Amino acid sequence: MVTDRQVRLLMKRIQTEKSLAVAAAKSGMSEKTARRYRDLGRLPEQVRPRHDWRTRPDPFEGGAWEEVRAHLVREPGLEARTLFEVLQRQYPGRFADGQLRTLQRRVKIWRALEGPPREVYFPQVHEPGRLGESDFTHMTSLGVTLAGRSFEHLIYHFVLTYSNWETGTICFSESFESLSDGLQNALWELGGVPAEHKTDRLTAAVHKTDHPDEFTQRYEAVLRHYDLIGRKIQAGKGNENGDVEQSHHRFKRAVDQALLMRGSRDFDDRGAYLAFLRVLMARRNAGRRARFAEEQTALKPLPLQRLDAGKRLTVMVGPSSTIRVQHNVYSVHSRLKGEEVEVRLGAETLEVWYAQSRVEVMPRLRGEKKHRIEYRHIIDWLVKKPGAFENYRYRDDLYPTSRFRVAADALKQDLGPRGVREYLLILQLAANESEVGVDDALRHLIDQGEAISLKAVAAILGSAVPPARPTAVTIAEVDLSSYDSALLGGV
Repeated sequence: MVTDRQVRLLMKRIQTEKSLAVAAAKSGMSEKTARRYRDLGRLPEQVRPRHDWRTRPDPFEGGAWEEVRAHLVREPGLEARTLFEVLQRQYPGRFADGQLRTLQRRVKIWRALEGPPREVYFPQVHEPGRLGESDFTHMTSLGVTLAGRSFEHLIYHFVLTYSNWETGTICFSESFESLSDGLQNALWELGGVPAEHKTDRLTAAVHKTDHPDEFTQRYEAVLRHYDLIGRKIQAGKGNENGDVEQSHHRFKRAVDQALLMRGSRDFDDRGAYLAFLRVLMARRNAGRRARFAEEQTALKPLPLQRLDAGKRLTVMVGPSSTIRVQHNVYSVHSRLKGEEVEVRLGAETLEVWYAQSRVEVMPRLRGEKKHRIEYRHIIDWLVKKPGAFENYRYRDDLYPTSRFRVAADALKQDLGPRGVREYLLILQLAANESEVGVDDALRHLIDQGEAISLKAVAAILGSAVPPARPTAVTIAEVDLSSYDSALLGGV
């Protein structure tokens, strides 16, 4: 069948070629067909008769289609496959699987001619310096590792909608502290403040629809501090934050490609991974300089300093020398038992303050129903009450390394109940002297097959000659070419 494109090409060739036969050959048609269209002066679509009749009977005509139509009027979201399966059950043997496509076409036509109106998207005009959008995106699927261990994390992603300038902050939850840190990092890196900031309906910033206030008090405080107008999307309308959502996709794809080019997804530490992300973002922002320069002239100035938006709580230290914060348990020094302390929650750290002095800084636990017990806080009392060790709820936290666990098991096996006190005394020695030194001494005793005891560990710890370092083991890279050669030789 000759197409409109071929005939258009023929008309051009006729003007330049010596004969109609040559023009027809170069247009992919016979000379006879070329002569016909040359004389007609019309395209195939213009002369082809319209096909407005059915070539075979419609299997759904009549009652079956009316039933389908009634279902669609009642519930427009029903899919053609679901309706087809209903018809097959109601009319056994009447409809073959191959007729599903016919029903799908009919349902598609019904939606276009009689169905409910579809959502319309309205392109927006972006003005320099007016709007910044932000959201969290999960990065774990990219398979990044730090020193061989999986690095589960998110990126707080900030984008200016006019220039598409972007930046991000590594975080581990969609908490308010992560939102506050990420937003403030973005604004200070940007060097100014846009007129408005839009997020999706993050529970850390936005109240539920039935709440009288639009935003949470803490998020309102951040907006006031930076003279920002807060905006949020409608419930279930993620497309309204479309600029940053699209940037998520493109940014993660760019990270994946950069990791492929790098040849490894493993980094020595978090700092090395962060440097990698910074280089990538700078490279992506390099092509946005012209529009970004326009944005910078329209930005409002930054305040004199950042806002300390960390959450502050007053909690009581319980009888087990622990505090409960955000549904997680942390130990503090036994000296604080029964006292009220102030807890300052950051995105990644938790600070404990007492009498206007900071007494503890520890990593913030992610999630809920977790615990972090520092043995140094309670070891003195455990030595006095060794019977509490065996059934202690958080006993596993009292083995700083695997060697301490081996030592505890060996002492219990050799000395019975007295082995518990001996282990606690070794743990106390680690708290008072050096955990690394005690761990090294335990390694030496275990490797040499010697009996473990407080006296033996203390002797090694106090010796002027440190125990021999562990033997370095090097595993050569496996060369699979020999297997390939054997397989090919067998073939």
